Amino acid sequence: MRFTRFLLPALLSAACLFTLPASAQEAAKEKVLLDTDMVEMFDDGVAMTMLAAAPNVELLGVTTLSGNSWVQAGTAAALRQLEMVGAPNVPVAMGLEYPLRSDRHAMFKTERQLVGRGHDTWTGSFGLEKPQSWQAVYKSSYGSEPQLAPVDKHAVNFIIDTVRANPGEVTIAAIGPGGNLALAVRMAPDIVPLIKRVVYMGGSFFQQGNVTPAAEFNWYFDPEAARIAVRTPFKEQIILGLDVCEKVVFKKEHYDRLLKTLGDSPFAAMLRGTFVGQTFEKNAEFTHFVWDVLVSAVIIDPTLITEEVTRFVDVNDQPGLSYGQSLAYAEDAPAGAQKARIVKTVDTERFWNMLNELQYWNAAAKAGAAK
Repeated sequence: MRFTRFLLPALLSAACLFTLPASAQEAAKEKVLLDTDMVEMFDDGVAMTMLAAAPNVELLGVTTLSGNSWVQAGTAAALRQLEMVGAPNVPVAMGLEYPLRSDRHAMFKTERQLVGRGHDTWTGSFGLEKPQSWQAVYKSSYGSEPQLAPVDKHAVNFIIDTVRANPGEVTIAAIGPGGNLALAVRMAPDIVPLIKRVVYMGGSFFQQGNVTPAAEFNWYFDPEAARIAVRTPFKEQIILGLDVCEKVVFKKEHYDRLLKTLGDSPFAAMLRGTFVGQTFEKNAEFTHFVWDVLVSAVIIDPTLITEEVTRFVDVNDQPGLSYGQSLAYAEDAPAGAQKARIVKTVDTERFWNMLNELQYWNAAAKAGAAK
């Protein structure tokens, strides 16, 4: 049943792309809006690059916000990587600088003392100095003037306008804390039935969290936003949390394979310069995860999903030991909770093969060869 459910639509879609005229092929593409707390390469950067290059996806835009990085740094990284992948027409819109509970940064040290932490020491922008501007980050990080710039529109308004312009067609890939999406549906509730689906990287339903025993980083960063989002009655919600993400282990062999795929492209140098790359170079036994990349992968190819459950979901937005915890209910859920598909397993071998397909890296490789 699962084979038929996922494979048949993919085959039909592929067949249509081969037989339809160019205009119809464009119409048949999955329209995706990426909402992200961007970083270089793994994981948000790779997730964006794959969506920008996928032949069956039209990336309508990238909206940034603070989380893994400050929004200024994330915006600079998004623009640079779009330049590298040869996607100058993908608009980038800057969004929220702070989570909805805006005192989190000021109170974070106290919060950590009172709540403790989980196995992951990462704190994102809670532990980073706020940049002066996205331009300052770009010049400091890349040593040149940017070729692209963000659009003159806030990310929340960009989401609203994009959905209204493409009713029933937009898949939102929510791989950050979710504040932009939460405010968009609060400001313009008319867009809710117009959104095709939302695919999240967030939460941890059937195992412990990472930043605390109760919570996964994205939804811990802004539990109020995550709760607003998952309680919104979207047509479809798909969640890739730690339950699946921590089953896809990033090892030195995967790092080496990808570097070989990247060749002389600027992405290879960027990957080597990241924390992940530097650590792999020093310690071949190091392992990591690729979280957000899985969201892009299953949007591009839903047949990668091999196990999932449907549950009512909710997020704890009450400060305390379980702040940011994600919850799944088979029945008797709290009033207002919505159903979501929770992905538990993907085809890992096919995923790593997909990541190394040249179609995602060709434009950058050609640019590197031309230098």
